[in-house]
Amino acid sequence: MKIEKIETFLVPPRWLFCRVETSDGVVGWGEPVVEGRAEVVRAAIDVLAEYLIGQDPLQIERHWQVLTKGGFYRGGPVLSSAVAGLDHALWDIAGKVYGAPVAALLGGRVRDRVRVYAWVGGDEPASIGDAVAEQVAAGMTAVKMNASGQIQTSPSVAEVNDIVTRLAAAREVLGDSRDVAIDLHGRVGVAGARRILHAVEGLQPMFVEEPVLPEQMAHLSSVVETSTIPVALGERLYHRAEFMAPLNAGVAVVQPDVSHAGGISELRRIAVLADAHGAMLAPHCPLGPISLAASLQVSFATPNFLIQEQSRGIHYNLSNDLTSYVVDPAPFTWVNGHAEWNPLPGLGITVDEAAVRAADKIGHTWRNPVWTHEDGSFAEW
Repeated sequence: MKIEKIETFLVPPRWLFCRVETSDGVVGWGEPVVEGRAEVVRAAIDVLAEYLIGQDPLQIERHWQVLTKGGFYRGGPVLSSAVAGLDHALWDIAGKVYGAPVAALLGGRVRDRVRVYAWVGGDEPASIGDAVAEQVAAGMTAVKMNASGQIQTSPSVAEVNDIVTRLAAAREVLGDSRDVAIDLHGRVGVAGARRILHAVEGLQPMFVEEPVLPEQMAHLSSVVETSTIPVALGERLYHRAEFMAPLNAGVAVVQPDVSHAGGISELRRIAVLADAHGAMLAPHCPLGPISLAASLQVSFATPNFLIQEQSRGIHYNLSNDLTSYVVDPAPFTWVNGHAEWNPLPGLGITVDEAAVRAADKIGHTWRNPVWTHEDGSFAEW
């Protein structure tokens, strides 16, 4: 069996899918995308396909090594995301060939269901109480929200108080038996992050995500030590080596994205590294169905798993949602806030190929917002 054909599909709202077909007719699907740079990743797939065409699809680790190390210049979000999507597809093929879910190929599942959380509030979080109540009514046991909208690098007292007020509104609805996490999105500086963690400590969020930017990692330990709140990050880290510094700084939760950090193969290794540091895995995944299916396979097979992000109903998915490109939505139907074990082979989903090909004819040019402060200077989104 050899790889015969690799295709990519740019589909709304902001995703890129890839399809890998073998000489035996087995097809695997992946989701290689950098949000806002999907066209660039698409070009990278074309380059990497030059190596993969004609290869045995079942030699996944061999291909991962060549794809990530075969070029003199390595790493970065574009290459790592391109490799990730191809890695998804190869694992999907392997599962279908062997008649087993990918989680079984990773050593078998260690749990029967995976806890997921819902997004509330959007980029400019508002009406948090009502949004959280809606998710509780739907059976969710955890939510996450942006801590703020646009905010100063050194936040004002009012801006910090607004974060506390929003979090308190969520906590009031959730009570003590459900969880809420907040995402700072790297929008404030190191000192601002320390102030915010101290301010929200009494409300006991499950974690505070990305309190500082990746380039400020040298100062992360001072943020971690500010409070007892678990600090989480990792969506903008792309290789296990990049997680060493935050883990040594005391990060409690790692959040690699299976569509950015080298795919299933590397996500699994990052989880093992985190486990050695006493940290837990909460995979980042505000993307499409293939990415989530791949991420869930790792989550089912990972002992130090905490909770899974998912994008159903997220504010980005205005035109198409998580189930728009799958034949059966059942794998993405949450039961009491959990994804149930899915015994189907490969990634466990059937992609609606006709819908994907039709959507690719429309395509998209999604870009993340570019914000500025009141004085016209750049603001982190």
